[in-house]
Amino acid sequence: MGNLYLIRHGQASFGAADYDVLSPVGVRQSQALGSHLANLGLRLDRCIAGDLRRQQDTALLALEAMSTLGCAVPALETDAGFNEFDADGVIRTLLPALLPDEPQALHVLSNAAQNRSEFQRLFALMVQRWHDGQHPADGLESWETFTGRLRIALQRVLDAADSGDNVAVFTSGGSIAALLHLITGITPSQAFALNWQIINTSFSQLKFRGHDVALASFNCQAHVQLLKAPELITYR
Repeated sequence: MGNLYLIRHGQASFGAADYDVLSPVGVRQSQALGSHLANLGLRLDRCIAGDLRRQQDTALLALEAMSTLGCAVPALETDAGFNEFDADGVIRTLLPALLPDEPQALHVLSNAAQNRSEFQRLFALMVQRWHDGQHPADGLESWETFTGRLRIALQRVLDAADSGDNVAVFTSGGSIAALLHLITGITPSQAFALNWQIINTSFSQLKFRGHDVALASFNCQAHVQLLKAPELITYR
């Protein structure tokens, strides 16, 4: 059987002008992941990332750390099918309908870094409405379209894989949740309940034979736990 590792990107710059940049903690997490994979003796046959900067940089830093420890690493491939859903678009589209019930939402979302827990609560409400289809069809990628492109991206990986290959996919929490929904049959709500638990640079292992895929492990975080550095365990 082959192994497919779904890896969440390192911590990005939450609350900054450009979220899509790894924070200093995100850089350390990515390097720790690469060192851990090298110490496990993991041989990667392919490495794929979405085209978001945080996904690409996490992959490159992890591969560099593996190479530094003597591991042969494949070239990084890019597949935008593994990109995250448009969180900013979800907020812009769903916020107006939320304001009558949550009049403080605009202030919270405008000061997210200072209101992390309340931001998370409001964002979860909007995501719930998004995957329930409770939003205007104004160009926002729907939940169905999002899961559809991830299904196609996964199919591309499996189509090109040989038996016994080890493939790493550097992606995002929402994408991992959607793939778990597709693979295991859990509901979108259950998938996003898992999404909120996925830490930065954790990896979930899928086993595949041909086009049959099964979940083997979820949200492995041993690479940061072993360092005994709690600041490296982040969720956003």
